[in-house]
Amino acid sequence: MHNFSNDNPLVYTVKGLCRVCYTCVRECPVKAIKIISGQAEIITERCIACGNCVIVCSQGAKTYYSSIEKVEDILLNNKQKILCVAPSFAAEFTEIENYRIFVGMAKELGFDLVTEVSFGADLVAQAYKNVFENESTKTIITSDCPAIVNYIKQYHPNLVEFLAPIVSPAIAIAKVLKKKYNNDAQLVFVGPCVAKKAESESFDENLTFSELRLMFEKHNIIPDRVTAADFDKPISGKGAFFPVNHGLLKSLNKTEGFGKGEVITAEGKTKFREAIQEFENGVLKNQHLELLCCDGCIEGPGMSVKGQKLVKRMKISEYVNNKLNKLDNEEWEKEKEQYSKLDLTREFCTNDQRLPQPNEYEINNILISMGKVKDKDMLNCGACGYETCKAYASAVVEGLAETEMCLPYAIEKLHKSNEELHQSNMQLSDTKVALKQSEKLASMGQLSAGIAHELNNPLGIITLYSSILKDELNNKSELFEDIEIINEQAERCKTIVEGLLNFARKNKVTLKETNIVEFIEKSFKSFVKPDDIQIEFNYDIKCQLVKLDVEQMMQAITNIEKNAVEAMPNGGLIAISINEVKGSFIIKISDTGAGIAKENLEKIFTPFFTTKGVNKGTGLGLPLVYGIVKMHKGKINVQSNNQPDNGSTGTTFTITLPK
Repeated sequence: MHNFSNDNPLVYTVKGLCRVCYTCVRECPVKAIKIISGQAEIITERCIACGNCVIVCSQGAKTYYSSIEKVEDILLNNKQKILCVAPSFAAEFTEIENYRIFVGMAKELGFDLVTEVSFGADLVAQAYKNVFENESTKTIITSDCPAIVNYIKQYHPNLVEFLAPIVSPAIAIAKVLKKKYNNDAQLVFVGPCVAKKAESESFDENLTFSELRLMFEKHNIIPDRVTAADFDKPISGKGAFFPVNHGLLKSLNKTEGFGKGEVITAEGKTKFREAIQEFENGVLKNQHLELLCCDGCIEGPGMSVKGQKLVKRMKISEYVNNKLNKLDNEEWEKEKEQYSKLDLTREFCTNDQRLPQPNEYEINNILISMGKVKDKDMLNCGACGYETCKAYASAVVEGLAETEMCLPYAIEKLHKSNEELHQSNMQLSDTKVALKQSEKLASMGQLSAGIAHELNNPLGIITLYSSILKDELNNKSELFEDIEIINEQAERCKTIVEGLLNFARKNKVTLKETNIVEFIEKSFKSFVKPDDIQIEFNYDIKCQLVKLDVEQMMQAITNIEKNAVEAMPNGGLIAISINEVKGSFIIKISDTGAGIAKENLEKIFTPFFTTKGVNKGTGLGLPLVYGIVKMHKGKINVQSNNQPDNGSTGTTFTITLPK
């Protein structure tokens, strides 16, 4: 027997193969699995070595310690080598019609003797019979399944006293062989059980049937090329029924309750736990329990052939019935009598692995963090591997599970992440458009500044000399009217140039502490509002005092408000709001006008671009607004809809300025 530990585990996870399906968590009867960074790691000290995780893992991520290399070394030494075969071999090697061929294959591999563990089962069955028929014996739990023994020692330590103080059939046959042959003989057990590898020190090594198959394949040992042979003595009888449900009862010629008690049988990870729980709760009184962790040993994790349970049971029955038909009862009874005085007693020590039960406060905190507040939120879907949401939350508190294991929570979190990603993409798209617009306007600003600078001098000269001529001429002169037109148009050009300079200028703003609410309300008086246009003003800010260049910002706000009025010739609504977010305040100005065509949205801040009629605008109003906002280190964007099919038409300007 090996001393298994966290550094040398019996059952373990193959790194990288685990796909976090949580099937192993679901199938582990003691939840001895901890999810670490998405990998299902087995907790060795809590594991009962039932091998359920090995059976259900479709990715091969769960496996167990291999004894093949050690057995190969044993086969090379000069000592006598004995293979002890569990009776379920008939359910494993179903393709071998004659058991004598199987024995021949084992001897071809290098074993000197091949014996049946079922003789040990015969002796153990007699020991159980003596216990059952003893009227003073308290209720007992059979101890021939090492995984069941581990489960009781670790998770129901108060029931250890009820474990039958009898060795398993494997340990019994080891005792027999040591006595029959010699203590120097090296014993190798082969069977369907993983837990046998850690059961006792009776064997030098323990193989599973899957491992034995691999050894046959490695050494190219096939049925057609071996010499058939019988099992070596001692011969066995009904003990071969042990691998199946009710196997103990069949070995005792019993099919139901006897003595003053009754034997209750249970097999499989759910049923055996229910039986133990009911036994502990006092529901099963004066009744003995025959328990198997697997669905019979024929379904053990060391079997390479999965499923086909009925076929396996049939193969076991066929083998045992043929054996019994040919059995020399006299010799069998004689051999049983020979070893009847063999000490088959055993003691068990507790190994409590129960975790402290988390309190309700801790469990509820975990549930709330995953959005499980009401009873209807507790889906109990089992996707995490735990039967209920509460059991799962308890495992999270105990450090065995992670919150990401909850499928509904993970899906909801994914939807939220997708929505956040969508919003981020939208913001990125808007930022990209704004950056493109900003770069374009910056280039236009530089160009405008250059043009305005070059035009200022000649415009000044034209204005100067036209004014001189105008003063020298009599207003009745034929040239006076022409000179006056020249002067007016020069002034118009001067106004346009000043607009260009305002758009492109880089001079500093003069900030002044201002009440933003009063400032917006004052802007309503800076333009003419028709009676059929309504103004709606809302604000939600804690501190109304902000710093602005009042004159320039008033020009910007008023310009947008005037455009809103002009966009609603038939009346409508101007909605203005002020809000604040993280060190900035946001001014929104919306109208219910005709809206701006999509293809024009990117052009509205471009100098000289206008959708107004001839002589109704210079196309410098919004570029001027952009320049003022930019000088305040703010941002401005616009959203508009001019298609009634897409919803209400209108335009919204959003100005974001630092406080």
